[in-house]
Amino acid sequence: MRARIFAEETRKWFTLGAVSFGLFMIMLDNTVVNVALPSIQRDLGTDLSSLQWIVTGYALTFAALMLIGGKVADAYGRRLIFVVGIAVFTSASLWCGLADSGDELITARVLQGAGAALMNPATLSIIAATFPPHQRGTAIGIWAGVSALALAIGPLVGGLLTEHLDWSWIFFVNIPVGILAIAASFLFIDESRDETHVRLDLPGLATSAVGLFTLTYALIEANTYGWTSPRILGAFAVAGVSILAFILLERYQRAPMLPLELFRSRTYAGANMVMLLVALAMFGVFFFLSLYMQNVLDYSAVQTGAAFLPMTILIILIAPVAGKTSDRFGSRGLMTAGMILIAVQLLYFSRLGVEASFWNLLPAFLVGGVGMALTMTPSAAAATRSVSVDKAGVGAAVLNASRQVGGSLGIALIGAIMAIEAGGERTPEAFVDGLQTALLVASGIATLGAVVAFSMVRPHEAARLAGHSVAETAA
Repeated sequence: MRARIFAEETRKWFTLGAVSFGLFMIMLDNTVVNVALPSIQRDLGTDLSSLQWIVTGYALTFAALMLIGGKVADAYGRRLIFVVGIAVFTSASLWCGLADSGDELITARVLQGAGAALMNPATLSIIAATFPPHQRGTAIGIWAGVSALALAIGPLVGGLLTEHLDWSWIFFVNIPVGILAIAASFLFIDESRDETHVRLDLPGLATSAVGLFTLTYALIEANTYGWTSPRILGAFAVAGVSILAFILLERYQRAPMLPLELFRSRTYAGANMVMLLVALAMFGVFFFLSLYMQNVLDYSAVQTGAAFLPMTILIILIAPVAGKTSDRFGSRGLMTAGMILIAVQLLYFSRLGVEASFWNLLPAFLVGGVGMALTMTPSAAAATRSVSVDKAGVGAAVLNASRQVGGSLGIALIGAIMAIEAGGERTPEAFVDGLQTALLVASGIATLGAVVAFSMVRPHEAARLAGHSVAETAA
């Protein structure tokens, strides 16, 4: 009896390891590209808007398809969809590495995003189905730590591969990892699914995808065509109509892609808003800080990646502790403190000029590392505990879609602010002036996230057992 219990307990953690293996790969691709962008620009002859699309094409597809991915995982088997996602992602990685034009690379990145959208929601729902409520926070803490670690070390990995091999290797490295992740999935992950009949909400998918892509297109391309040009105004109009149509559809669909009843829980709604705001503030900053270090401070790709290491180390150390702490005390205080620290980090970065040393950057990276760990892990734990296990897939998908939407819009928004502030000039001074203004805006966004965390996440709701229904959680 004891041997069987020990075997079951051990298998749970091997399951977490297999899930984390795949998760690390897809999260790494959110930021591994950033440091390689100057090399990609030189080799493929792309402009700044194309560089933004190389990053946002992945993130937007990830976000747009993730809600369907969660539904598909719940309906057809979480392990099956996780493995299919890995296969798509790995194949697309090969295509990315072989791309010989900016348009081809963007297309391959979109396919990568589709694979990631199948994988990511399955990871949290597998955890929710595998671990009992009293261990779920710890498991989610490790999950969030792996996710944050991958996001944080992406610049370093990208720098090392770009400088010592070639930028294409930031994609080729996914191939052996993907093969190993598939093998580990079949060995350690048990199949699970929602036994109720699930219908796919294709109208919801279409309207949400059109809304997200046209909004991002308008923000990225406005500097090229002009903010008042018919093309850009039309894109904003299509985005607004599509997003409104999506909301109306989801209210009246029998099987909506985004079940609005999830948001009856203030904690779930607050965790999603915080995740969106932290990504909105930080993803664009990571993108343009990499360009700032290489194009203004004259850092190499490796030096740029290494500059992010202090933040990475703190995320590794603090994220699991934050998960355990949220199990015991709830998530509100941790999330609020984390967003305040991120706001301070961005405010500090806004003071940097055309000349700065690593020691000028270090304090902000340290503060930001603590802030990211305190925000992301408790947000994921709070959101996951606020939905029942049978809806874990779609609940996790919404949470991760919030992060990807925020990241995509963040890159577009920060870029738009910088372009307006620079006024068409391409000097280092103009770049820094635009970046400083954008960082002040990002700091304000992080401050708003702290207010949302404190006002919407209930201090005790986050510690409730996840077996409760959404309605019970909201009561």
